[in-house]
Amino acid sequence: MNTFRKEHDFLGEKDIPNEVYYGIQTLRALENFNITGIPISKEPLLIQAFGYVKKAAALANLECGVLDPKIAEAICKACDKLINGEYLDQFVTDMIQGGAGTSVNMNANEVIANIGLEIMGHPKGAYQYLHPNNHVNFSQSTNDAYPTAFRLALYVKIGKVISVLNSLQQAFGQKGEEFKEVLKMGRTQLQDAVPMTLGAEFHGYSTTIKEDILRLEEARALICEINMGATAIGTSINAPEGYPEIVTRHLAELTGIPVVLAEDLIEATCDTGAYVQVSGVLKRTAIKISKICNDLRLLSSGPRAGLNEINLPRMQPGSSIMPGKVNPVIPEVVNQTAYYVVGADVTITMAAEAGQLQLNVMEPVIAYSLFSSLSYLQNACNTLTEKCVIGITANEEICKNMVMNSIGIVTSLNPILGYETVSSIAKEALQTGKSVHQITVIERNLIEQSKWDEIFSIENLLNPKFIAS
Repeated sequence: MNTFRKEHDFLGEKDIPNEVYYGIQTLRALENFNITGIPISKEPLLIQAFGYVKKAAALANLECGVLDPKIAEAICKACDKLINGEYLDQFVTDMIQGGAGTSVNMNANEVIANIGLEIMGHPKGAYQYLHPNNHVNFSQSTNDAYPTAFRLALYVKIGKVISVLNSLQQAFGQKGEEFKEVLKMGRTQLQDAVPMTLGAEFHGYSTTIKEDILRLEEARALICEINMGATAIGTSINAPEGYPEIVTRHLAELTGIPVVLAEDLIEATCDTGAYVQVSGVLKRTAIKISKICNDLRLLSSGPRAGLNEINLPRMQPGSSIMPGKVNPVIPEVVNQTAYYVVGADVTITMAAEAGQLQLNVMEPVIAYSLFSSLSYLQNACNTLTEKCVIGITANEEICKNMVMNSIGIVTSLNPILGYETVSSIAKEALQTGKSVHQITVIERNLIEQSKWDEIFSIENLLNPKFIAS
């Protein structure tokens, strides 16, 4: 049989099931915001971050002499449980909600208060001993606690993406080394260009991912600026003297994250520029990885009516009607993830622009969009590494034959024969189907066979040197 406790706020009273640790304001949020169906508990790093924020606040209030030591101790012990991953099921508010995150902040305040009350030997809801607002939220507002917790979680999640990007970059680098002597045709505008190596192509993928790792690290540094102690709008109303600096110091010590207090708390409370920057870098990364996946799909196309220069791992049957067909499903799913990240960036951009005056109330959808983009991109990059890149093999003979049968190799003759003559060779080869070698050496006698062999030796094609007549 369910039992209830009665809680009140200035809007009235509600019956709260005795077994839950959240209270009346969280219950109101459950009733009001049924948007995504995804509770904040699905982002455990955010809940852990709230544990750190509330513990740092309690320690700072204690140091400032404005909070009873017994109450501070109970709050800290309750926060430790959140930091350790306990009570996740009590964080039930929807990821997207009105109120600039007030419901999330109050969800944390109420859960911490009721855990703390049990630690002190009191029943849930006995807020005269430990109150969600008066004690857990002391010297805080949603407007500094929520963005600070968001930034702490974001810092960690970006770090996880950087880690999987490092693995992806290394996997492409290893393939670059493995394929360093595989001669192939380079292409521009999907047309034959000049020879290169498959290894150089894959090394380029490794390099471009390395560049984005650096950009993400730069963007993550912006997240370290916090506005704890700003309280409602940045004036630090209801916070004791020195509190902003003290709570920031405690937060840095507790988390190991190099957080710093913003110079201008009013600006920091309404500004969401760092989120736009992070999202923009994520979009850049997603777009570049998606371009690589497009390349992988093209290079593996076939097997007999496409390029077929590489083989992707065969993951699953590709058709319900065409026997033997295998599709490039891993690059395809990464492409789709990239499109999601691009869409989320638009959401973040609009939400960041929509803030008015001293606060941006759209931060919950910014948080939801960034968290989901980071999680999906992390999963996609890990999938691409483990289920695709490390298993790629090269079709060396196909690559080499494409080079030697290509008209594009005429470019190597420019220093000897000149652009006009070489153009005529290319034109004739295209019109007649004859090889460049046949036209240049056998029919027109423009260069000796020995010079041809020098120019088009495997060594020179792999590592081209300037060769004149």
